[in-house]
Amino acid sequence: MPYEFKLPDLGEGLTEGEIARWLVQEGQDIVEDDPLVEIQTDKTTVEIPSPAAGKVARIMVGEGEVVPVGTVLVVIGEDGAEPAPRREETKVRATPLVRKIAQELGVDVEAVAATGPQGRLTEEDVRRAAASGGQAPGPVPEGRREPLRGVRRLIAEHMARAHREVPPVTWVEECDFGNVELDTLVATTLKGCAEALREFPELNARLEGDEIVYFDRYDLGVAVQTEQGLVVPVIRGCDSRSVAELDADLRRLVDAARAGTLAPEELHGSTFTVTSAGKLAGLFQTPIVNHPEVAILSLGRVAERPVVRDGEIALRPVGYVALTFDHRVVDGARAAEFGLAVIRRLEQP
Repeated sequence: MPYEFKLPDLGEGLTEGEIARWLVQEGQDIVEDDPLVEIQTDKTTVEIPSPAAGKVARIMVGEGEVVPVGTVLVVIGEDGAEPAPRREETKVRATPLVRKIAQELGVDVEAVAATGPQGRLTEEDVRRAAASGGQAPGPVPEGRREPLRGVRRLIAEHMARAHREVPPVTWVEECDFGNVELDTLVATTLKGCAEALREFPELNARLEGDEIVYFDRYDLGVAVQTEQGLVVPVIRGCDSRSVAELDADLRRLVDAARAGTLAPEELHGSTFTVTSAGKLAGLFQTPIVNHPEVAILSLGRVAERPVVRDGEIALRPVGYVALTFDHRVVDGARAAEFGLAVIRRLEQP
């Protein structure tokens, strides 16, 4: 009998996944545990092996499509088995984010002309329809268009959600990094943040419904730029480990992130995030909170700058520390006190 393979529950509360890449094609003979498909979740890309042997009778979901858990992805049939009918394409192709925006704006997606690549409905289509009373003819598309897929789609959805739900405020102050080894700057910052978070627990928290959840662990995310986009691996127990240990773990995770080999558990469960643009850093940034966290700290460019010390002008390695926080959970004064507590630890590590 043919075997229908459905999108499995990949854990961590995930309800859907994107078909990033098929590793087989229709008509191909495979054995159990052969690489079958790559699934992109909101955490990472997971390669799923085939649960059965046989001929790939029918691929039901195309690359780039986002489907809920339980959707039949592929039919693996015995020799001579009739392939199951292909999954019916929905009339409108749209990401869950676009469908949610349409629902919020009261727009019937079935009545809107899609202008995106491969007939996909875009957020602009929905907002244009909402502005014109619910339906709008699509304009003639111009320019080169590519589907919003993979990590870039996840970043777009994550940032849009953070922008809609979090009222952000950014606090900025300068810091003298003269006592910090710049090779271990991020690790030293992780240590300083974890220690300061003990004093300011509302920044090591998240808002769930009408409750604030305060964490008694200090697992900090670090934003890492990769060729596929921005990912945030998590460094565990930053309060109880040395700077050298944190730096070693950081380097390992950065290498894994850029190689695309991070495990799903290495991208889950951060309570606070640190980001640094390194050589690309501007004077300072106004980072976006890594939802559902309530705060993120950013390091700007460190450079020799003239400052006044003991009444004299001196050159010191100075940079700016920026803290963006969710004003629903964190008051401005407390955020500023936290930022100064981190800076004290950086200036006197």
